[in-house]
Amino acid sequence: MAMLSFERKYRVRGGTLLGGDMFDFWVGPFYVGLFGVTTVFFTFLGTALIIFAASQGPTWNIWQISIAPPDLSYGLAFAPLLKGGLWQIITICATGAFVSWALREVEICRKLGIGYHVPFAFSFAILAYVSLEIIRPLLLGAWGHAFPYGIMSHLDWVSNVGYQYLHFHYNPAHMIAVTLFFTTVLALALHGGLILSAANPGKGKTMRTPEYEDTFFRDTIGYSIGTLGIHRLGFFLAISAVFWSAVCIIISGPFWSRGWPEWWDWWLNLPIWI
Repeated sequence: MAMLSFERKYRVRGGTLLGGDMFDFWVGPFYVGLFGVTTVFFTFLGTALIIFAASQGPTWNIWQISIAPPDLSYGLAFAPLLKGGLWQIITICATGAFVSWALREVEICRKLGIGYHVPFAFSFAILAYVSLEIIRPLLLGAWGHAFPYGIMSHLDWVSNVGYQYLHFHYNPAHMIAVTLFFTTVLALALHGGLILSAANPGKGKTMRTPEYEDTFFRDTIGYSIGTLGIHRLGFFLAISAVFWSAVCIIISGPFWSRGWPEWWDWWLNLPIWI
């Protein structure tokens, strides 16, 4: 109830990017806005098309359902509905829903008078999807290079792309992305463990304050990044991991078509080995 009374201060007109006051209202605790409406529209249309496409396939097994992109022979053209056209429309709906949700987050930030950190971070997740389904296929000249919508078929696509470049883990951008993903987990695990230990002291002891938390890391590793700093670091590591994961797939094919182990020949040819 305290939060509901607090929110009344911010449930005022304004802050919208498009549409003015037309959709500037709430449904229960949820802000709608024009981009909330477009999110719902693209989500329901895309979901309905997925169900329709599944109904045209050979199975209703959730693991085996697959909605494939057009054949490579179609290039970047529109394909018939049952030969990849549904995949194209579903991709448009998915992109529209993701972008609409991010813009809705921007409007909420404007109403609250806070920074755009949340929609900015979410935009990197959108970049990861768009790089796979739109940017890379565009660079390669065919929608058929995108991954299909399906659980097992998508995993098969990932495996096949990995083998296509012999050892995908030799991709330098992939190495950076994986390192950053693990570093994100490590940093936030250390942070979470510290918060839990400070907030749950032994029986009869008082809850510890940030000064104790800072002291722990100063005594352990000689430096404490601080309560605000750890969240900034986690934010930076997470979006960096997603960015480099997008880079690693975009450069595979459009900019490097051979096996990734060959890319490292430059290291073997350095003058220091001669």
